[in-house]
Amino acid sequence: MSDVILASGSAIRATLLTNAGVPFTVQKPRVDEDAVKAALLAEEAPPRDIADALAELKARKVSEKSPGALVLGSDQVLAFEGAILSKPATPEEAIDQITMLRGKRHTLYSAAVICEDGAPIWRHVGQAHLSMRLLTDAYIADYVARHWDSIRHSVGGYKLEEEGVRFFTRIDGDYFTILGLPLLPILSYLVTRDILRA
Repeated sequence: MSDVILASGSAIRATLLTNAGVPFTVQKPRVDEDAVKAALLAEEAPPRDIADALAELKARKVSEKSPGALVLGSDQVLAFEGAILSKPATPEEAIDQITMLRGKRHTLYSAAVICEDGAPIWRHVGQAHLSMRLLTDAYIADYVARHWDSIRHSVGGYKLEEEGVRFFTRIDGDYFTILGLPLLPILSYLVTRDILRA
């Protein structure tokens, strides 16, 4: 049986794998995500491809130093009206992002790539469409003030698994994809590799 390594420092991704009973260890890759994302944006790469490329970069980086292991890299991109949103750097940025998204629809792309011996052997990009209700300025400011420590690592400035679920009137897509990891396809692949029993 191959070892599974999660190439991510994301607490929610680790929690999802743990809750699903996946045996894994964590190795956070050292990659300059912002530089890679900027280069891809300069080439006018679509959001789906950006998420996929970043997921592969993370998995490949760890896989090159972990022979025989299955290394899972993942990344999420929020696309809105031709732009890509990044994690807010300040509470003010979070307020700006939520304000921009309110009353409108945006798309989340969550990519997962598994590498073995430094090469990608499996990949999947899930997508979900979210329609946000018309939130008031006062509620947005209050939400960010109360939840900044929790949402600072979330694109769009919200967490669906917490109070952020109140932002939405409609969601089309997989819950795990929205949380940042297309879990069901990953589990199916691990079953085919006899990492998991089913």
